Amino acid sequence: MALRSAARAAAIAAAAESAASGKPLAQVTGAATPAPAARSAGAADHRPPRRPYDKPAGSPTRTTIDGHTSGAEIFQVFAPCPQGLDEALAGELRDLGFADARAGRAGAHFSTDWNGVLRANLHSRLATRILAQVAQETVATEEELYALARATPWERWFGAEQTLRVDTSAVRSPMQSLQFCNLRAKDGICDRLREREGERPSIDTVRPDARVHVFLSESTATLYLDTSGESLFKRGWRLDKGEAPLRENLAAGMLALAGWDAATPLLDPFCGSGTLVIEAALKALRVPPGISRPFAFERLRGHQERRWYDLKEDARAKILKEIPATLAGADLDPRAIDAARMNADRAGLTEEAVYFEVADARDTCPLDERPGAIITNPPYGERLELAENATLWPEWASTLKREFNGWKMHMITNDLDLPKKLRLNPSRRTPLYNGALECRLFSFDLVSGGFR
Repeated sequence: MALRSAARAAAIAAAAESAASGKPLAQVTGAATPAPAARSAGAADHRPPRRPYDKPAGSPTRTTIDGHTSGAEIFQVFAPCPQGLDEALAGELRDLGFADARAGRAGAHFSTDWNGVLRANLHSRLATRILAQVAQETVATEEELYALARATPWERWFGAEQTLRVDTSAVRSPMQSLQFCNLRAKDGICDRLREREGERPSIDTVRPDARVHVFLSESTATLYLDTSGESLFKRGWRLDKGEAPLRENLAAGMLALAGWDAATPLLDPFCGSGTLVIEAALKALRVPPGISRPFAFERLRGHQERRWYDLKEDARAKILKEIPATLAGADLDPRAIDAARMNADRAGLTEEAVYFEVADARDTCPLDERPGAIITNPPYGERLELAENATLWPEWASTLKREFNGWKMHMITNDLDLPKKLRLNPSRRTPLYNGALECRLFSFDLVSGGFR
């Protein structure tokens, strides 16, 4: 929405005039509703009645076969993800039915109705959040950002009964202070709600009911409603994280970049608390990653509980009962294997679905006669004792050569010399970030008698 409509431009200009003059918005615009007065303890409540907002979020008129709604409001959505997974995320979203999904900077853009927003939260394995765009305008100053926030109809989604958090990020923005921009955006939101409903929401930076993301570019501000709440990599089953844990959506991204499918045996010889193997099992069984966790949209105004229940029931009906290949994890640390087994149990997986064993990577062998995939996050940095470094890699390389002929291997590491230490020539190097750590996902073909 790069071009402003006349009505919207007038509203933003009025809010900016109000901010400059100190007059309440109702006075500047000539609206009939007076500005609310301060209330003292024990005083009678003379707040104006809450205005009905336009409609509940994403209120549909008719549901079609593909789960989208006919005649419903369409949102522009941004789904952030770990850097390096943007193309994979765009492909995943297209597979979920969002045909216009395209990769962006550390994420993907797509458009959908509110029903699609719920489906993306439920089914995306790679996204970190699902952010629905609610406003976008050209801004040059902090006061114009305030005016945009104040002109946006937040009362559609939340009010004073909910707690609020606002986060601001920027790329090449001319604004001098992100902290001040964040404060002005928050003030605009709260001032609007106080003027419309007589109260402003409380701020909660830890577990807010409603969360707004402000993104600033060179010339524009985009306001997003966070529909996810806690990051989507928090599936709800991992309590035992172990040392240097791999986030669930990064593990799912490694599976996607490796081209792994459920019919292929999988081994993680450095499995830690089992994240990668468990993610593979849940993907193979078609268990939606969001099936057992709460979401922020459930606490917003207009949430239609029945529609959400039906989406989850439809997803549950498609869950498979068996995995057609062996999925296994090994780790030298017995505490890590105990954590992996407990995490698998919380994820609803039986010992027939995933197998974990205390074992040295140098002593592992295939548990399936068919060639499969080794997908792993081997120790590096603080996880690897320097004294062990001299023997671990050549001895593991000998095991790979002897036991895993015909297998594929994909490993993430920030040690760019690791392939040389293994005497392996990678067929592909994919830049990938593990949190803030720049890594590579190296891919190899394992051949008995030599390495390629």
